[in-house]
Amino acid sequence: MLRKKFPTLERFLWPVCRRASHLARQQYDVIVVGGGHAGTEAAAAASRVGAHTLLVTQKVHTIGALSCNPSLGGVGKGHLVKEVDALDGVCGRAGDWAGIHFSILNRRKGPAVWGPRAQLDRQRYRQFIQSELLSTSRLTVLEGSVEELLVTESNPEEPGCHRVTGIRLGGLPISAHSVVLTTGTFLSGSLFMGQNTSPGGRIGDAPSSAGMSHTLRERLGLKMGRLRTGTPPRIVKASVDFDQATLHPPDSQPSPFSFLNSHTHCKEQLPCYLTYTTPGVDKVVKESLHLNCHIQQDTKGPRYCPSIESRVLRFPGRQHQVWLEPEGLTSDLVYPQGLSMTMPPDMQLHLIREIPALHRAEIHTPGYGVQYDFVCPTQLSPALQVKSTQGLFLAGQINGTTGYEEAAAQGLWAGVNAARAALCMPTMALSRTESYIGVLIDDLVTRGVTEPYRMFTSRAEFRTSLRPDNADLRLTLKGFAEVGCVSSRRYQQTVRVRDSLQDALAALRDVSLSATAWRLKLPRVHISEMKAANPTGLEMLQYNDATFEMLVSVFPECLSPYTEFSQRLKIEAVYRPHCVLQQKEIARIQKEESMSLPQDLDYLSLPVSLSQEVREILDRVRPSTLGAATRLQGVTPAAIAHLFNYVLHSGKKEKRTHRS
Repeated sequence: MLRKKFPTLERFLWPVCRRASHLARQQYDVIVVGGGHAGTEAAAAASRVGAHTLLVTQKVHTIGALSCNPSLGGVGKGHLVKEVDALDGVCGRAGDWAGIHFSILNRRKGPAVWGPRAQLDRQRYRQFIQSELLSTSRLTVLEGSVEELLVTESNPEEPGCHRVTGIRLGGLPISAHSVVLTTGTFLSGSLFMGQNTSPGGRIGDAPSSAGMSHTLRERLGLKMGRLRTGTPPRIVKASVDFDQATLHPPDSQPSPFSFLNSHTHCKEQLPCYLTYTTPGVDKVVKESLHLNCHIQQDTKGPRYCPSIESRVLRFPGRQHQVWLEPEGLTSDLVYPQGLSMTMPPDMQLHLIREIPALHRAEIHTPGYGVQYDFVCPTQLSPALQVKSTQGLFLAGQINGTTGYEEAAAQGLWAGVNAARAALCMPTMALSRTESYIGVLIDDLVTRGVTEPYRMFTSRAEFRTSLRPDNADLRLTLKGFAEVGCVSSRRYQQTVRVRDSLQDALAALRDVSLSATAWRLKLPRVHISEMKAANPTGLEMLQYNDATFEMLVSVFPECLSPYTEFSQRLKIEAVYRPHCVLQQKEIARIQKEESMSLPQDLDYLSLPVSLSQEVREILDRVRPSTLGAATRLQGVTPAAIAHLFNYVLHSGKKEKRTHRS
């Protein structure tokens, strides 16, 4: 099957690599540096907007490689994948092609916070991305290492204002109107394993040129920092005792990421397995700390995907989940999600064998840590352009984020704006009221980062409106008419969906029965005695146990044409009243910025609706007003809403107590 889809892939690669001397004399509208998730989306998006684009990557055959975990999506992250797809990005369709285990996370909660996720076949994903890029019009792919950025003073009368005019590659200049840097963990990257350190951004790959960091820091004067991440060892599948782990099968009906796909391409899904750490794991971690220089470094690591060493040190004695995930349909390896580690290889083997399901496990490739430079993202505009440097755009881990999905979302938007700037069109911003991509970028450029940023649904104050199911209606029409990055094919399909949903909602409003009649027609639906005299079909669909198919059985002529949208109509009906209330709440909060916060407020004991991270920030800073709290790094608008309600209700309760 793969050979049929990618018959000429190898024929594409070698000519691309041989054209370096010819390409070096040309000028491009946009140059994208880096072939990871951010770079691939940036290059594809810039080309769709109409820019002649050059993608430069160290190794063409690693374009689209899944450097760490073999999965895509999840809670919050799945929203980003759906939005990237709605803007005609690549990763959603690649996920549908390469997925081998599809599941919707968070199903026990409402659809607004469901997390579409898929385990991926590494080889199939990489092949899809490469095939897509190498057949994209106006896009050229070149193998090489960028030595430095070409920079000029944009205005001699204003020191510190620069303009990027291209890159230097192999000693030769290549000109461009815009450059997008997506260097990932390769910017001055260092690899750590035990006490051994070596330059690199990924095992087997060298870091980016030292001249790149020098240009950003010294020539452009950008404020930079250093972050760290890591990856677990890869385990030989045949050595795992799956009988001592809990089986987690995939969803029986896979849900595609892409709005263009009605089904996924995987005919055979594979299961995942869950196991847990033991006290023996804690013991190995503590015994090997003196041999682990990565953990000893005073460099910020990811809070929400930490190494096993960090987990043990932060939560001693706690049992931690370890997911055993397949790496592909034909792969002999297992990815132990939750066991990122940087201790010496012999200690890694000792540690994993303390876990019952891995008691005789064999390591194929040891885990390792990575430290790399990043640019403080508050120096960027909402278009992801460096404020002090015209033509320079940044996307991905260089902006302090973590994860494929966050990188892809930034890459797409940076590519769009780099192309628009190169083609003399105004750059654009996405509002946090209309997309998770807007939330992500707004958080980065206004709040900055103190640790690798990861997307969560709690970061979005409008999450009942920003659902995975309606990303196409929110973004595709805008992407076609205003942004210019969406194909006519996708636009026409979305218009059809929009019109059909509007017709279906109108049909639901037009059908009604008395409450008594509805009870007779739908005996399994528990209709409230307080319901209106003649509820409409739309009102009936708001009941948890009512389905669109039930309503079709009552009004087949009116509703049967819309059965393909049954799930979307159900979700729309359920969330409609919530969206109205949420908009009113946000408007009220904006008026109450001057509300005083009690100085003796015990933030660490606030309700569970506030994350531990937010509580710690509030307790440390102790802002005087609600408005001051909104401007704290790491405090999300959703957290502000919860804080507002808590203080408001606490104040009313104290007044009642005082009066009594």
